[in-house]
Amino acid sequence: MSKAAPAKKPAAAAPPPGCTLDINDPQVQKAAIRIQASYRGHRSRKELRENGPPRVLEPLKDVMLIEGSAAKLTCRISAFPDPFIRWSKDGKELRDGPKYRYIFEDPDVVALVVRDGELSDLGQYSINVTNPFGQCSDSARILVEVPAKIQKGPGNTKARKGTTVTLSAEIMGEPAPDVGWTKDGKDIEEDDRVFFEIGSTTTTLTIRRSTPQDSGKYEVYVENSLGMDQSFARVDVA
Repeated sequence: MSKAAPAKKPAAAAPPPGCTLDINDPQVQKAAIRIQASYRGHRSRKELRENGPPRVLEPLKDVMLIEGSAAKLTCRISAFPDPFIRWSKDGKELRDGPKYRYIFEDPDVVALVVRDGELSDLGQYSINVTNPFGQCSDSARILVEVPAKIQKGPGNTKARKGTTVTLSAEIMGEPAPDVGWTKDGKDIEEDDRVFFEIGSTTTTLTIRRSTPQDSGKYEVYVENSLGMDQSFARVDVA
């Protein structure tokens, strides 16, 4: 049995009219030169971008943090090759974890999220960006707002006539709260015998040379733009 003769390949179809290029055509050669120049320019810009030191394109901005919520510091940077990012608060490095989260939103945007806001989060936050060709940094503040509150109120007190009585309370709030004391619902008028002091976290009422007339219901109150709080104590002098 003889072998069948191999089939002949069909001739390639001619391209449709207008779809051919003549490489000797001057216009085609000029277009090729423009394409090559454009590619070389793109490659040069890309290499320059990849090998550049870090730069801050959009700086950090101060952020207001409400107690119990989260705050986010965002910075847009340019850095190639990929940089090493380090965040710090008041000069102390912050580790990525449950409290502080490093966020990379796209190749140019980095952020720090501070969770479960509290008064101690108040401070100066900095970002440091480093790659083999250099480094850059930027800073902003997180401002914390905390409703005025009394963390620990004064306790009931019994005293002997002529002794000194002190009532103290632990307070907090940001902005710093206004603080006042009352006796039996009336504001206390201070003098050299009865007066109160206000610190950053405490307030103390002092009654010198106490008398039975000093007995009564005392109130301490704190108030700022976010809220107010109060606490009561009974004083008995005999």
